[in-house]
Amino acid sequence: MEPVHHVSEWLGTALDIEMQKRAEQTLRRSNEELQQFAFAASHDLQEPLRNISTFTQLLARRYQDQLDDQAREYIRYAVEGAKRMSKLIDDLLRYARIDTRDFLLERVNLNGILQSVLESMRTHISEVGAEITSDSLPEVHANPMQMSQLLQNLISNSLKYRHPDRKPVIQLSVRYAPGEWIFALRDNGQGFDPAYAEQIFGIFQRLHGRDVPGTGIGLSLCKRIVERHGGRIWAQGRPGEGATFYFSLPDVLEPSSRT
Repeated sequence: MEPVHHVSEWLGTALDIEMQKRAEQTLRRSNEELQQFAFAASHDLQEPLRNISTFTQLLARRYQDQLDDQAREYIRYAVEGAKRMSKLIDDLLRYARIDTRDFLLERVNLNGILQSVLESMRTHISEVGAEITSDSLPEVHANPMQMSQLLQNLISNSLKYRHPDRKPVIQLSVRYAPGEWIFALRDNGQGFDPAYAEQIFGIFQRLHGRDVPGTGIGLSLCKRIVERHGGRIWAQGRPGEGATFYFSLPDVLEPSSRT
């Protein structure tokens, strides 16, 4: 007769597997509900916001001769508030879409992705006089659209928090570690207190307050993208000394295909 403790171990393993399946199902339902909410919110909230912005501006044009400076200022606040809310909704929608069912992976040349991102940001980069350099980047197994979002958000973050007294310099480097590529995006911007190195990736976290424009979703979106690809992301920085954002991506390609 088989010892009782073997039966107990089998039952315990079976229960663990069942609990894991239930947890995965719950997570999947939560992600689907988040996506449905985001899509509904995007449609149901954007339309009234557009109406607020449009009719407020029409009001200002039609009655501009009858409005004093204070009234014009109030109208400006209303229009800017509507635009900020619209941007926030768009960012939340992008955040929810990271776990969409259309998440498809393919062989991605990150050099091409980076060049496309820099081209799309060319005007802003020129306006702030930024210098951006990069190592030769590898091919990875990833979602190209999300890789573009990741690089654009990280670079935009460095430009947004550039130091007021020096030319923005951003450098993207990469090294290979067993089983993964580790990327580092360094800047010479404002930096941040090391005590907030983990909080910086939280949704709506803005360490510099509202003095710098933005919705506080950019870095949390980066975290969600990297983790969706099986990687990790972290940051180091010091006030006034710039920041470095690290992220890893699994190396699942054949050794001969590495660049």
